[in-house]
Amino acid sequence: MVFKALPYTLKLILFIPRLLLKLHQNQTKALRRTLSNTTHGSHYRSQTTLISDHLNTSDLSQKTLIFDVEGTLLRSPSVFAYFMLVAFESGSLIRAFVLFALYPLLVLVDDELSIKIMVMVSFCGLKKDGFRVGSSVLPKFFLEDVGLEGFDALRRGKKKVGVSKLPQVMVECFLKDYLEFDHVFGRELKVVGGYYVGLMKENKGIIKHRINQVVEEDYTSVCFSNKKVRHDWISCSKEVYVVSDGEKKAWRVIPRERYPKGLIFHDGRLAFRPEPVNMLVMFMWFPFSILLSVSRIAIAITIPYGVSIPILVFTGVHLKLTNNNSTSNPKTFDHKQHKGRLYVCNHRTLLDPLYLSFGLKKPFAAVTYSLSRMSEIISPIKTVRLTRDREQDAKTMDKMLKLGDLVVCPEGTTCREPYLLRFSPLFAELSDHIVPVALDTYVSMFHGTTAGGLKCLDPFFFMMNPRSIYRVRFLDQVHGTDDHPRTTRFDVANHVQSVIGKTLEFECTSLTRKDKYLVLAGNEGFVNASNKR
Repeated sequence: MVFKALPYTLKLILFIPRLLLKLHQNQTKALRRTLSNTTHGSHYRSQTTLISDHLNTSDLSQKTLIFDVEGTLLRSPSVFAYFMLVAFESGSLIRAFVLFALYPLLVLVDDELSIKIMVMVSFCGLKKDGFRVGSSVLPKFFLEDVGLEGFDALRRGKKKVGVSKLPQVMVECFLKDYLEFDHVFGRELKVVGGYYVGLMKENKGIIKHRINQVVEEDYTSVCFSNKKVRHDWISCSKEVYVVSDGEKKAWRVIPRERYPKGLIFHDGRLAFRPEPVNMLVMFMWFPFSILLSVSRIAIAITIPYGVSIPILVFTGVHLKLTNNNSTSNPKTFDHKQHKGRLYVCNHRTLLDPLYLSFGLKKPFAAVTYSLSRMSEIISPIKTVRLTRDREQDAKTMDKMLKLGDLVVCPEGTTCREPYLLRFSPLFAELSDHIVPVALDTYVSMFHGTTAGGLKCLDPFFFMMNPRSIYRVRFLDQVHGTDDHPRTTRFDVANHVQSVIGKTLEFECTSLTRKDKYLVLAGNEGFVNASNKR
């Protein structure tokens, strides 16, 4: 009897989704008829036209452009990844797992309810003043999702207005700072006692009223929408152009050099776009990654270089070494000099000096501006803290050089994007044996740096990657100011920065550690000892 009843049970299970879909279609048709009746009396002209065709036939230079951000700028049809970034980076691993577990439900419900559920899980309990993901993490993922065709249309308007179904705190920084929108209208979140409660304020008719205030009478406005029947603010526009889903699938990614503002600083642990399938892989890998990270660090600390390097390579930690000349050979050390060589490298992660030691198979001393107690304990090489007092730091580095070779990262902080921060010129006065070292890294799952998180976990997260690559390139030796009295320490520092930047094809900047932390953490980079790198 049980087996005979199975076909009827399966039919009932399959009938329920079809019923829900039919109800959803009926609601959509009713909404379309309502909006059609409402907008027939308005003075706008609706068109279904490819953006590329519109750009070739229209002049937008004197028009106000109103964009449905998710529908006409972003290529991805889902916003799940952005809420996952909020849950993981601002919340916790548990919060991220709860959001991931709810994904099947999010697919079944309508778009508005799905957004409300994701807001509740991602934001509930987060402190409003401490929320930095919108400016430090999300812009990179948003920029990588923007379609080039929509971006070209955006750049042609005189005034740009962005309308988003996401919370304002998630999209405002990205749209205003990186895409140069004049006005951004997103969903407002409710706050109680300085904390988000996971609820959004009602915005029915509010966005339309705000857009009407922005659009001046002497400008004609053009609206770019993907699902026009769902937006009451479309009637604010003289013309409406609909972007089809099929068109968006063919859109190209914006090249980095086309960004209106360079993406120099970026924070967060996740090195991949957290779509559902990617998060499933991450959650399955995470327990094993902890054991693997501890094992890799133990091997690096306790086993000699000749044995530990092959073992680490076998576990997925790769080192690619390039020697331009004999300056990287420890046997060529000039014993007539009273000081060792000074290896000057750009700063990618806390492990930079360690990989130099692995590359040359000999221990180095390293100086750093800040270091957590945990990092000092697990470091297999000697590390010395700098105080940011120029005279005191110069004495410390000079003393270390008299004892042997020394590694310094004059940027003073890490930068994971293809840029070099300003090099502090202190090193140029301390040695005539300066060897520039160009470093670059690749990680597959987790970043080993952070500005707003726990810095003591940086080496562990880096070693948790299934596969990581460190590229170390030793460049031609550079002489300090002693050999060239007319050359200033600033000239030497700028020259070393330029040589490393040219080798890596990175752009040199004059930005400093202070600039980085003001953008990513909202402070000047001076953190508590328990939380510093």
